[in-house]
Amino acid sequence: MKEGFFRVAAGAPKVTVADPAANAANISQLMREAAGSCADMLVLPELCITAYTCADLFHNQSLLDSCNKAVAELLALSTELPGLLTWIGVPVYAGNVLYNCAVAICNGTIVAAVPKTYIPNYNEFYEARWFAPAAEQPLTATVAGSTVPVGAAIICHKGVNVSAEICEDLWAPVAPSMRLAMAGAEVMVNLSASDDIIGKYDYLRSLVAQQSARCLCAYAYASAGFGESSTDLVFDAKLFVAENGRMLTANKRWQHGNQLIVTDVDIEAIRRDRMHNGTFENCRRHNGVAVKESISSDTAQPSVYAIPLIHSSEEFSALHDKKFTTTGWQLMRDVDPHPFVPANGEILDERCLEITSIQTAALAKRLEATHCRSLTIGISGGLDSTLALLVATRAFDLLGLDRRGIIGVTMPGFGTTKRTHSNATLLMEALGISVREVSIVPGVQQHFSDIGHDPEVHDVTYENSQARMRTMILMDIANETGGMVLGTGDLSELALGWATYNGDHMSMYGVNAGVPKTLVRYLTRWYAERTDNADERRALLDIIDTPISPELLPAREDGTIDQRTEDLVGPYELHDFFLYYVLRYGFSPRRIFLLALKAFGDSYERATILKWLRTFFRRFFTQQFKRSCLPDSPKVGSVCLSPRGDWRMPSDASSEAWMREIDLLQ
Repeated sequence: MKEGFFRVAAGAPKVTVADPAANAANISQLMREAAGSCADMLVLPELCITAYTCADLFHNQSLLDSCNKAVAELLALSTELPGLLTWIGVPVYAGNVLYNCAVAICNGTIVAAVPKTYIPNYNEFYEARWFAPAAEQPLTATVAGSTVPVGAAIICHKGVNVSAEICEDLWAPVAPSMRLAMAGAEVMVNLSASDDIIGKYDYLRSLVAQQSARCLCAYAYASAGFGESSTDLVFDAKLFVAENGRMLTANKRWQHGNQLIVTDVDIEAIRRDRMHNGTFENCRRHNGVAVKESISSDTAQPSVYAIPLIHSSEEFSALHDKKFTTTGWQLMRDVDPHPFVPANGEILDERCLEITSIQTAALAKRLEATHCRSLTIGISGGLDSTLALLVATRAFDLLGLDRRGIIGVTMPGFGTTKRTHSNATLLMEALGISVREVSIVPGVQQHFSDIGHDPEVHDVTYENSQARMRTMILMDIANETGGMVLGTGDLSELALGWATYNGDHMSMYGVNAGVPKTLVRYLTRWYAERTDNADERRALLDIIDTPISPELLPAREDGTIDQRTEDLVGPYELHDFFLYYVLRYGFSPRRIFLLALKAFGDSYERATILKWLRTFFRRFFTQQFKRSCLPDSPKVGSVCLSPRGDWRMPSDASSEAWMREIDLLQ
């Protein structure tokens, strides 16, 4: 394991039915390839040493003898590939019966043989003719001249707990992997020989992903492929690696010859989720799952036992006291630079509909509960207020209310540009809401006079006075019309504290507080692509292309925006990335920096990522006091900053430990 990642390979050798020597040669090739990729573990298909389709030949002693010789050859090879744990499908004779086993080898040793628990004997499957189901208690057997434990096992390899199940076990109502995961297995492997019929591939892929989610684990699946007998069935090698519900990688289907996939699974993320999700531990206790220290334990239950293999104590050393370096090692998995935004177009469309529906339903309920038929919202011509307004119109339509009850207020100030003002006006008129305009300039100038502030000094007082004046106007109009003020601030702004306390920070209800800035833009474009109103579309598309700005400082001489938010606090795509991994997984700055280098290495310099990472953590800690008193707002995704729901943090917490760690990220 490196930097909390465990490198997993899944392979499918081309097999020759009933020829273990030929199969061992192909398995050897895959073992060398996996070791060449610095894999920590390799999983191969069910009965790959003989081929799955040997049928009655499984009870022939010549085949079993050849099988033992082939395993011995692979054992010898494993001494040349130190640190690679390999799971091989092998028939194992023990206690007068034959077991279909996943045999684990490493460094010249057969570590364990895990037998198949559920033996299919229906439709095209009739394995009960040759194999027995796993015994209730672990046994021992002789494999390739070595005495081997036979039974459910959890192997500690390089500090990671690994276990196995075989093919049909995954399809059972209560799969062995569920119990093994509760007993501590963090990575499950499945050695399979699943034949192909129409529609089965998609179902199986979903099944693997869902099992990894249910067990809060990584799940590596390898199924038999080319070379299996086609007497009645056809086998296409299927290789998957999933992690907590997400499919990390899969092979290309219908290929001839050996196949291999390699990826890094995130053990630190798995451990954090298990620690954070109390239900996982409660389930373990409720089901009485524990782990034996060894196969010789006198305890009758459970029959899961632990085998320590390679446990490197240095894996758990004080990494945070070392300078960060990625020399000689590169993360082997994709890292999405925009974790809040689905990349797939069809999924994005479904997700946008779901998000806007959540926002709409939440606002409709609040309007209905307060018997409110009027809504006041400040429209700036920026992304956030635009999205809030679009949600408001949907909520009014859902409740059958007249859109004229939505009072959109544009409040030009010292930094308002013609572009944003015209877009705000065009959008409000296109949506058919009530439009009001109130300049904040006279009121703010009077305020400056009252407190003795020089209007030529463009400091925080200059900026925040404008934001608070706008909020006061909105609140007063809401009182006048018997309505409420709809907040527009988004999740990214809350994380950075990029809001004026008791200014735009405050409202009577907020619909965007669960939506990060990177997603706000996509949602706005989604609306633009679906409207039949040409003026609405034109306004939305130009708003999307407008630089993000609070417009609190005067514009440039040419009338364009001078104050650009991302120049001041950093790119929102970086901050949203940082926010996701802080809230979703509780990762350290070191870990987030590593992931950011992988995700943004082609877009930002290393020093730039580090600069804005420091800004993020500094602001995230210092601005908690604004989040501690937020208005109500709906939770939209798994990441949320509501002080009543997902995020509880003292406003006076120190960030020094995080800053010291960032200092080491050179």
